[in-house]
Amino acid sequence: MPRILTVGAAQLGPIALTETRAQVVERLIAHLREAAGRGCDLVVFPELALTTFFPRWFMDDQAKVDSFFEHEMPGPDTQPLFAEAKRLRLAFYLGYAELTVEKGQTRRFNTSVLVDKQGAILGKYRKIHLPGHAENEPWRAFQHLEKRYFETGDLGFPVFDALGGRIGMCICNDRRWPETYRVMGLQDVEMVLLGYNTPVHNPPAPEHDRLGWFHNQLVMQAGAYQNATWVVGVAKAGNEEGVPMIGGTQIIAPTGESVAVAVTEEDELITAACDLDLGKSYKQSVFDFARHREPAHYRLIIESKGARRQSPDAAK
Repeated sequence: MPRILTVGAAQLGPIALTETRAQVVERLIAHLREAAGRGCDLVVFPELALTTFFPRWFMDDQAKVDSFFEHEMPGPDTQPLFAEAKRLRLAFYLGYAELTVEKGQTRRFNTSVLVDKQGAILGKYRKIHLPGHAENEPWRAFQHLEKRYFETGDLGFPVFDALGGRIGMCICNDRRWPETYRVMGLQDVEMVLLGYNTPVHNPPAPEHDRLGWFHNQLVMQAGAYQNATWVVGVAKAGNEEGVPMIGGTQIIAPTGESVAVAVTEEDELITAACDLDLGKSYKQSVFDFARHREPAHYRLIIESKGARRQSPDAAK
């Protein structure tokens, strides 16, 4: 018998700076209700889904920065989302900016949570591959200050037994790094949930702009195929505060094929009935890791942070 998990990828159109949390949560709840009507088990929202993408602005007032962060999850603004999901018996993935105090230290992360059908948080992930820069670069048309506003995630890439399968999470730029998928693949992941906010324009390398949508699909399809897992990639799309976002929300099978793709740059729900057993034939053949991987020859992956040249003898 196939193990079917019906997934709704809940793309969001632009979120204005003036929109309140309550207004955004109403948009998320509308997605939940539509997903319930389509028979979904799980709804996946984008990265930083509760606010506009604030790292595009340099701010030196920490209180202003912290106004974009959630101090608890759920909190007063997000409790209605949890309550409605519980009422509808829907699980969901939510990306948000997390402010927490741990051992007396205030910490800030780009975070996602996996919430079960009873409204309980059963897994958390903190973004590891932070893109962009940390200092003010006013020459840019817009900035990308994730390295200023967030710490590097400290929870690794965990995989959770949930919803009848093995579920992992990552966020945005993580999708570009093969290590992201492989670490979860080595934990027998069956579905990777992934929210992102990606601008069309890359100010330091504008020659890449024309390939943004292609690269977005390429990395997610490669990660899915090479690890025999479903990948659910969900975008914030459209022109947000003058910054065009690439969109491209899609649900990708372990074959590497996209089985559902968003066609707008607005709030849009796409769905697919995902057989979690679909990757088994790949895990038992071409990607049977135990038979075919040769980790003794992969030392550079963990020994070197940046690229380096070495002689053939040094690699032995």
